[in-house]
Amino acid sequence: MTTTARPRAEQSAPATQAQLQSQEKLRRSLKPRHLTMIALGGAIGTGLFVASGNTIATAGPGGALLAYVVIGFMVFLLMQSLGEMATYLPVSGAFEEYSTRFVSPSFGFAIGWNYWYNWAITVAAELVAAALIMRYWLPDVPSWIWSGAFLLILFLLNALSTRAYGESEFWFSLVKVVTVVIFLVLGILMIVGILGGESPGFENWTTGEAPFVGGGLGILAIFMVAGFSFQGTELVGVAAGEAEDPEKNVPKAIRTVFVRILLFYVGAITVIGFLIPHTSPNLLTSDVEDISISPFTLVFENAGVLAAASVMNAVILTAILSAGNSGLYASTRMLWALADGGKAPRFLAKVNRRGVPMNALLATTLVGGASFLTTFIGDGDAYVWLVSASGLAGFIVWMGIAWSHYRFRRAYTAQGHDLADLPYRARFFPLGPVIALALCAVVILGQNYQAFLGEVDLTAALTAYIGLPLFLALWFGHKLVTGSKMVRYEDADLTRVRD
Repeated sequence: MTTTARPRAEQSAPATQAQLQSQEKLRRSLKPRHLTMIALGGAIGTGLFVASGNTIATAGPGGALLAYVVIGFMVFLLMQSLGEMATYLPVSGAFEEYSTRFVSPSFGFAIGWNYWYNWAITVAAELVAAALIMRYWLPDVPSWIWSGAFLLILFLLNALSTRAYGESEFWFSLVKVVTVVIFLVLGILMIVGILGGESPGFENWTTGEAPFVGGGLGILAIFMVAGFSFQGTELVGVAAGEAEDPEKNVPKAIRTVFVRILLFYVGAITVIGFLIPHTSPNLLTSDVEDISISPFTLVFENAGVLAAASVMNAVILTAILSAGNSGLYASTRMLWALADGGKAPRFLAKVNRRGVPMNALLATTLVGGASFLTTFIGDGDAYVWLVSASGLAGFIVWMGIAWSHYRFRRAYTAQGHDLADLPYRARFFPLGPVIALALCAVVILGQNYQAFLGEVDLTAALTAYIGLPLFLALWFGHKLVTGSKMVRYEDADLTRVRD
């Protein structure tokens, strides 16, 4: 293990010996195919398989398509920013480390705990969703049995080794990708009239208010859904800390993955828009509890696929387990990074001989399990609040990525470095991170604007926005206690820790 830095970066504070030892214990065992599928699979889930129907019902096929294209472009800019930092500094702390080095220690503290909390609670949410899926086949088995069994499976996959996590996520993601590809092929054949009867033409794009339903507000509402659907693409930044040859493989994953993700979402929305009218009640009521009216199920049934509901049920279960698997991995690595940087109890930074931060994994699993148990308290009210509090966390992290990248690039040039020496260079700087930052702010502030129309619905507003004051409390609370200040460009730590 050697610490290398370019000329003026040597003036920055070097990594501590404890940090070097902890980094050494994490093994770079994720192969390029793992990294690609982690980034690709992270954004393909119930948001595409189920919620896509509701987006078309809300904004029409044109409105939904426009919303996904705009948010997809925002994610492209964010992935560019993340790629530049992750190839220069591939560590498992990712966003927490970048925020600490280039913005402020307090901002990094808040980003790290915010991201850990987001995914720990998401694991609990996926356990609930997986139990609902199993009810389709075995309605008499208590939900908690399925949730407990799936939590044990996810824990074991993460406890075996980083390679075991990467391999399981590869196959989980492959199932989702193959399903979407088959859906697109069958959908195109139906649109042109080769399969499933006569071609619908553009009829469903002109029915009622189509293609744009609800005007600008309808599209704004879909911005939120589209943003949530794309969350998970940033997982590649966390995985970069344990990836083989990150300078080569991280850019490759970012370049190829984003185009495919956008193609899948835009392609799927287009196919559904052609084949199912936005006025269909099935689209409006699409929910994870009723797979039979998922737009994917409806299209597969019309194409003559046998047992379409059962097939999609299995695929959606795979998507849910994939999200839970990645959530447990990401939150565990973030908790380890927080401990490694002195922002969480030190014992959580311990790594076993297989390269797994077992104490951080156990702590995260316990929190996820405890959060799931809140579904039994007060008709699940506590659980609803927990999930709501984590709802904005992903967008806050995205804002952190954009801001950190802006300041990283400014620091890099301020300290006299040549941009040509960057392992990967993001496009459209400085407009890229600025536009991404602005769009994320729009999504966050518009999270539930309906609560402020007419008589203010305080409960709805608190449920939607509670994650924001929690993040600000972490940020300014840490600043108040430690007195940390904004990092000056000239003082930013550009030290690179590499194998």
